[in-house]
Amino acid sequence: MPNRDRPGLSRRAWLAAATGTAASGLALTRLDALKAAPFQEAPPQLPDPTRVPGRFVSELGRRATGEQPRRLLRTLALSSSSRTPLHELQGTITPSDLHFERHHAGVPEILAEDHELLVHGMVDRPMVFRMADLRRYPQASRICFIECSGNGGGAYSRSRMPTSITAQQLDGLLSTSEWTGVMLSTILREVGVRPGASWILAEGRDAAVMARSVPLDKAMDDAMLAYGQNGEAIRPEQGYPVRLLLPGWEGNAMVKWLRRIEVSDRPTMTRDETSRYTDPLKDGTARQFSFVMDAKSVITFPSYPYVLPERGWWEIEGLAWTGRGRITQVEVSTDGGRSWTAAALQQPVLPKSTVRFRHLWNWDGRETVILSRATDETGYVQPTVQQLWDARGEGTSYHHNHQRAWKVAADGTVTFGLGDLL
Repeated sequence: MPNRDRPGLSRRAWLAAATGTAASGLALTRLDALKAAPFQEAPPQLPDPTRVPGRFVSELGRRATGEQPRRLLRTLALSSSSRTPLHELQGTITPSDLHFERHHAGVPEILAEDHELLVHGMVDRPMVFRMADLRRYPQASRICFIECSGNGGGAYSRSRMPTSITAQQLDGLLSTSEWTGVMLSTILREVGVRPGASWILAEGRDAAVMARSVPLDKAMDDAMLAYGQNGEAIRPEQGYPVRLLLPGWEGNAMVKWLRRIEVSDRPTMTRDETSRYTDPLKDGTARQFSFVMDAKSVITFPSYPYVLPERGWWEIEGLAWTGRGRITQVEVSTDGGRSWTAAALQQPVLPKSTVRFRHLWNWDGRETVILSRATDETGYVQPTVQQLWDARGEGTSYHHNHQRAWKVAADGTVTFGLGDLL
């Protein structure tokens, strides 16, 4: 528990931080220590580094002592997931070993030299590509997020609205990386797509044989066959040796361990897009092929289980993202949604990527609810949960992009606070 007897941070110290004076370093260093305290164990006792030689250089770097963020595992099962520790990250790029996982039949072991990708169907020249073949084509890189379409579902049901839920548990099925590979359009031009084609089928090499239909327009736009992640080969959990990348679209459609692409004139209506990954609506119909991830944001600090140790100036921060382009604005409310203030967006603001937002807040020590809402370049505004219930009902399992809220009690305790707005 943080020490409640520490002196508060003054607004003058914060302004000094904003202008880059010498006091700013002290203010920010001290604030970072306050913010990190609830999420880290007591630091170990280490010898004075100026009096003992350091360790030798190594072939593989490691994190510093005391800096050991962990993914949150759902279950140790073939069909399972792990969640990214959003509250512990800095910037927007997720370290590769902390990227969330979601798979339906375990992670297959595949040797790159043995892997083949078949591209066939409504094409002039059906071809089989080995990894060495794919790497001979012009390489491309882009930074974008991947989000599971079920992300945030734990805070959607009216009857099971949680209070003791962390940002990692809530929205940890989200990660951002720099992806490298060959544009899918390059490969499709190589095989020659025939007139009349309008869809592709992407199929994986895992035991679930995951398969999803994707419109040809998306495949020819910004889709990528990704074999690199954050400067190295893509991790096995993320589809090694190659996966389909569809920037801004739901993660399930970005088939991992990609082994086959079939070009056709209609969706294939696979198991994974009929019995799963559809959105049942309250009128008894279902929304299908809802690929795009709508604008969304989440406050990562302060969030459960943090306890604000004192009133005064605190920096609210979080992440925002949209599958429709760039985030243009994030607003923060510190009075339960009665009033809103534009937060600062930390550069760079990239399309179909996460952006970090910040808002300076002078907490007066009274109970309140803080929340955020994002707006993207199409004008779409992140909805309230009531607006989603009104549009879709409460039975949908995917695309939960409603506003997230945190309740700050008078003693500084932070819990998930959406129920306080209903």
